[in-house]
Amino acid sequence: MQQEIKMYTQDLDFFYGDFQALHHISLEFVKNCVTALIGPSGCGKSTYLRCLNRMNDLIPRIRVKGHAMLGIQNIYDPSVDVVTLRRRVGMVFQKPNPFPKSIFENIAYGLKVNGVKDKAKITQLVEKSLKQAAIWDEVKDRINESALDLSGGQQQRLCIARALAVEPEVLLMDEPASALDPIATQKIEELISELSSDLTIIIVTHNMQQAARVSDKTAFFYMGKLIEVNETDILFTKPELKQTEDYITGRFG
Repeated sequence: MQQEIKMYTQDLDFFYGDFQALHHISLEFVKNCVTALIGPSGCGKSTYLRCLNRMNDLIPRIRVKGHAMLGIQNIYDPSVDVVTLRRRVGMVFQKPNPFPKSIFENIAYGLKVNGVKDKAKITQLVEKSLKQAAIWDEVKDRINESALDLSGGQQQRLCIARALAVEPEVLLMDEPASALDPIATQKIEELISELSSDLTIIIVTHNMQQAARVSDKTAFFYMGKLIEVNETDILFTKPELKQTEDYITGRFG
């Protein structure tokens, strides 16, 4: 069966001023698959992830060359509306970052920004996204209380719900469990598996066991270059390159 490519980059170069952080990255993301980006700190995996919804645009003196495609659209084309792009390509960050508002308003805010005015529809979408993020049962009786009163793991699932509320096609996750305890981490990992039936998910992780557990494909980055990409079970058991094997077995990194 032909796999549908949801998003891809072709010969993507990225510069912070004169420093080239990414070199010729060509990588495809299959619809409804989870792709993990692994590699040592500073290898460019988070920079690459942020290229996929133009979060790096917020940094002065950056330059991008090459193509980053969502379907048939180059997301760096001048005609692209970045707000619309970030609705289609949502993002969850390393540390939970709920707004200092109620649980309800955390989710409703993005809907309102994206033009949803019908109160009944907003209420319905808030409940739907909290259920999708597997947190509804924990918060339904305190929906008007501050999101800052939630535990770290709950806050991260709330942030996932916030990203889901605007019904993205792709979800970027930058080490979404690195600040969480093992039980909260397990909940996030289970959630990733469930969400991939509806979404294309790209996750940056330092934790190779996590990459092995949650992803269908894994891409290994080193010093701003894509070294190797393959099905996760193949990459972890029979990598083609010694450099990949050395990283996976802990010989460097």
